[in-house]
Amino acid sequence: MSAKLTVNDFYAFKVGAMWQYFKGEHFAFKMICGYLFFEFTRLQSIFPSIDILPWPRLCLIGAIIGAFVDPSVRWTRSPANKWMALFLIGVICATATATYRDVAWKHFMDFFMWFVIYFLIINIVNTKERLYIFLMIFLIAAAKIAFGTSKSWAGRGFSFAAEGLLGPKGPFQNSGELSILMLTLFPLPLLMVRALGSAIKRWEKVLLTLFWIMPIMTITGASSRGAQVALACQLLILFRKSAFKIKPLVVSSIVVLGLVTLMPQKQLDRFSESGEDKTSQQRLLYWKRGREMIADHPVFGVGFYNFAPQFESRYSADALYGKAQLPHNILIQVGTDGGIPLMIYLLALITFCFTTAIKIARNTATDPLWRSVAAALGYGVLGFFIAGQFVTVTYYPFLWIHLAMLAAARNILLGEPATTPPQKQAIAPPR
Repeated sequence: MSAKLTVNDFYAFKVGAMWQYFKGEHFAFKMICGYLFFEFTRLQSIFPSIDILPWPRLCLIGAIIGAFVDPSVRWTRSPANKWMALFLIGVICATATATYRDVAWKHFMDFFMWFVIYFLIINIVNTKERLYIFLMIFLIAAAKIAFGTSKSWAGRGFSFAAEGLLGPKGPFQNSGELSILMLTLFPLPLLMVRALGSAIKRWEKVLLTLFWIMPIMTITGASSRGAQVALACQLLILFRKSAFKIKPLVVSSIVVLGLVTLMPQKQLDRFSESGEDKTSQQRLLYWKRGREMIADHPVFGVGFYNFAPQFESRYSADALYGKAQLPHNILIQVGTDGGIPLMIYLLALITFCFTTAIKIARNTATDPLWRSVAAALGYGVLGFFIAGQFVTVTYYPFLWIHLAMLAAARNILLGEPATTPPQKQAIAPPR
């Protein structure tokens, strides 16, 4: 039965059809989906009783084994491949030349795992059907976290808390990282519901709408100033061409007014104190000293993950909290990790994400849903990049999963004729 099903049978939440197709798929695809499921639902953190095995890594091992025997898996060429290879070489060099080599080797897998995961995804997720199911796992898993955190914020009366909102234990636990997950999530259901239009049922529209409202609520309540700035930039660019149309302007005004009304006064005060409070002062010192480290070590940096020990050694008087942290900026982090070359490779990968998203979104031969999906993934990377100027999240899942999905989408959507989803009227992404 799975051979007869196509991606058109999945829109938007035809779980039965997707499950039927999934059951008939190869072991490699099931394993890479299993990895994504455990990575983003964090069930092993929520339910300690099942946290008896390293589920994400076991799924990755299964995906590696499966990739060698899945006849559909072929080497996928992508412009991002060379930048990933160069990034890995840069990390190896930065690790080998690090002053604190033990620290560097301890964190080496922080990038190497993403190198492996990237190539697994782009080679295994190689059809529209596989890509859609993979996207739905990300969407539903992240939305589950958004539901829990937005509910938690509402449950405390939309009040301010110093720790913001906390996600499940793991890469999304702290409010800053949780907010970036929401930044990468909300554009996808927002643009999907607009693109699918009347082709989906009312309950599916309601669910997709909740899936972009809840992440915005979480960002608002998480007390992360960088993420809130990133959200504002995403929304401005999303609706840049409809800002002066009456209906979108009214709706946008209501949304903005609602968010400002819900935002606690203490959070608004934090914006007015930006640059003057202790947290801001520490970040400014990190950035200043980080730039000095890059200038002093432009080729290999000070060593992979060596920023903190180097800061404590050279600038101990600037550690306002006693112990140095990471630099709270992805460019400073990568620049100190591996010098200017590593920064160039990172910017090249981010540029690839943007150009790929734009290329697919503007390709009129591609059906409106997939154009919207590509645009949404691009907006997600934009949110990561802006928020990443205030937190250290380079080696978290956000960029690498979106990079892999965009690389897979580029090969799938621009490498074969497009099909039109069953809809009466396609609604283009907002401009």
